[in-house]
Amino acid sequence: MGEIEVSAVIPVFNDRPALETAIPESLETLSGCCQNFELIVAEDGSTDGSAELVGEWERKDPRVRLLHRDTRQGRGTALNRAFTESNGTIVCYYDVDLATDMQHLPRLIGAIREGYDIATGSRLMPDSEITRSGGREIASRGYNTLVRLILRSRLYDHQCGFKAFSRERLMPLIPSVKDGHWFWDTEVLVRAQRKGYRILEFPVHWTEGKGTTVRKNDVISMGRAILRLWWQLHVEKD
Repeated sequence: MGEIEVSAVIPVFNDRPALETAIPESLETLSGCCQNFELIVAEDGSTDGSAELVGEWERKDPRVRLLHRDTRQGRGTALNRAFTESNGTIVCYYDVDLATDMQHLPRLIGAIREGYDIATGSRLMPDSEITRSGGREIASRGYNTLVRLILRSRLYDHQCGFKAFSRERLMPLIPSVKDGHWFWDTEVLVRAQRKGYRILEFPVHWTEGKGTTVRKNDVISMGRAILRLWWQLHVEKD
C-alpha cells in the first residue's frame, strides 16, 4: 500500500448504526483526497457489536484498522492510543455521526500539508452553518466564551470533533494532556497555543446528531474542567 500519509481516526462507543454509514463514507472521501491512508476505528469498550462490524471491514479492506478495548477508557484516552499507534504523518479525527460535513475533510488535511501544526473545524465562526437545538447552542457559546476568558484561547470553538494534526508535532504534546474524556479536545488546543503551535480554524457546516442533549450536570462538568486546567497551567508555570 506504500507509505501512509494520513491516519483518520473515528472514536467509537456503542455506535454500530452510525458506523454503517461512517466507514464507507470515510473511505470514499479519503480516497478522493489522499493517495495512501488508513482508517482507524478507536472502539472503546462497546457492547453493541461495533467491534464486530469494524472487524468485518478490516478483513475485507486493508485500509481499515480496529483498535479495541474490552472496557471503556474514555474518548481522549482512545484518541491518544490511536494517534500513538497510527502510521500517518498527518493524523485527524472526526465524530462517528459525521456531524461535520465530510466535504470539509480535504481542507482539514490540506492545512497540515500547507504547514499548519493543527487544523480544526469551527461551528462558531461567522461563516459557520450549524443546525442544532437552542439549548445546546447557548451552552456551547457559553462554554467557549469561558475557555477564551479563563484559559486565554484565541479560538472560537474548542469542542468541534473535527481536527487534524502534524503527527510529529502532536506526539510531544500528548503526554502533557491530562484529560482522558471529552475535555481532551479543548485541552490539546489550549496547550498547543501556549507552545506557539500554528493553528488554522475554519468554518464548517455542522448538523447536530440524534439523541444529543445538554444536562445540568454537563454544564457543571464543563466549568470544573476549565477551572481544573487553569489551575494545572498555573502550577506548571510556577
